[in-house]
Amino acid sequence: MLEDPYKKWVIENLDKPGMSQTGLAKALGLHPSAINKVVSGKRQLKSHEVAGAAVYFGEDAPQTELVPVTTGLVAARVAGVVEAGTFREVDEFDQSEPIEVMLPRDEKFPNARQLLFDCSGDSMNDLRPRPIFPGDRLVCISYEDVQHLVELRSGMVVVVERTRDGGHFREWSVKQLELFGDRAEFHPRSTNPKHKPIVIQRDHEADDGVSVQVIALVRRVMNEMPGF
Repeated sequence: MLEDPYKKWVIENLDKPGMSQTGLAKALGLHPSAINKVVSGKRQLKSHEVAGAAVYFGEDAPQTELVPVTTGLVAARVAGVVEAGTFREVDEFDQSEPIEVMLPRDEKFPNARQLLFDCSGDSMNDLRPRPIFPGDRLVCISYEDVQHLVELRSGMVVVVERTRDGGHFREWSVKQLELFGDRAEFHPRSTNPKHKPIVIQRDHEADDGVSVQVIALVRRVMNEMPGF
């Protein structure tokens, strides 16, 4: 599993008087179990959480940089299933070890984390030039790792996370991005008319309790042949 470069910093500050995992979790809007996972190396802090932790600790976060990759293969984590329209309950107490697969490094973004998502459903079975079918495995890079390098643009195929009920339920789906002056639209490319686009107005805060964010950029699609 990939080591969080801020793990040591978090542990050292939590040992200081007046600091606690519960207090840090409250400051970041997280369940205390999420901080426990950071301390135990089972979860990484996101970039905005690092900034929030620095405020809580009252000190600047240490400067870190991605370690250059020197081998041809890198570990990619199997994050889960992408399926449009299906919200799954988020298990904050899941202590299972993540599944990792060794893959060739991404030549364009060699230092970004690679994430794998298994596709379910028919929401992208009409994507051009190559459809995404149920059973396909998407090889992605973490958008958080490259957002300072890559500007989102129309035509990109992305993994979108929608959460509701305060983050207790989550939907991961794969969509094609279309950008307009006043909105971003995440489109299914499907022969099934039940699948609808997700439309996000710019500078508009949703009032339906649902949040939407891009979490990964799709770089490749894999599919193993049955019978072996």
